[in-house]
Amino acid sequence: MEKASSRVIEVNVISGEDFKVNRRNPLKKNVFVIVRSDPLNPRSTRMNTEGGCNPIWNEKLVMDLPLHASFITVEVHCKVRSGSKIIGTARIPLSDFTGGYLSVNYLSFLSYRLRDANGEKNGIINLSVKVNGPTNMSCATSCSPLWFGGPMNNFSNGIVTGIPVSYRS
Repeated sequence: MEKASSRVIEVNVISGEDFKVNRRNPLKKNVFVIVRSDPLNPRSTRMNTEGGCNPIWNEKLVMDLPLHASFITVEVHCKVRSGSKIIGTARIPLSDFTGGYLSVNYLSFLSYRLRDANGEKNGIINLSVKVNGPTNMSCATSCSPLWFGGPMNNFSNGIVTGIPVSYRS
């Protein structure tokens, strides 16, 4: 029997909130999202031309998730004359949607704070994630129902859990 080297992951990029250019100006149009399960495996949403700083995609991206992966990366981009500019990035630990008591094919709804290249907060991305994979990726009956996460990046002083919370600036 051949051992699986990856699982299939479905990431539904739902919407974004409060995206800004250069930390001041609200985005007006031409925003898209790239999701990566590894550096060589990107998937992209269509460009949102009407949503401005609060775009809606509701677009499902299906990709392989290598068994060695520990996170996925979500990047929000804005089209500019010379190509595209990264508005914000979030590194999402797989433990947010594969750990604890979550089983295979469980649909998790998650919201993440994005950080720009300087580590400053720049919007929120809302998505759902479902992992399709071998049954050994699900939790055994002995699992404790705990949420756990990991350090988000070098700019974070806390732990990211992926549980939506209200935010006021």
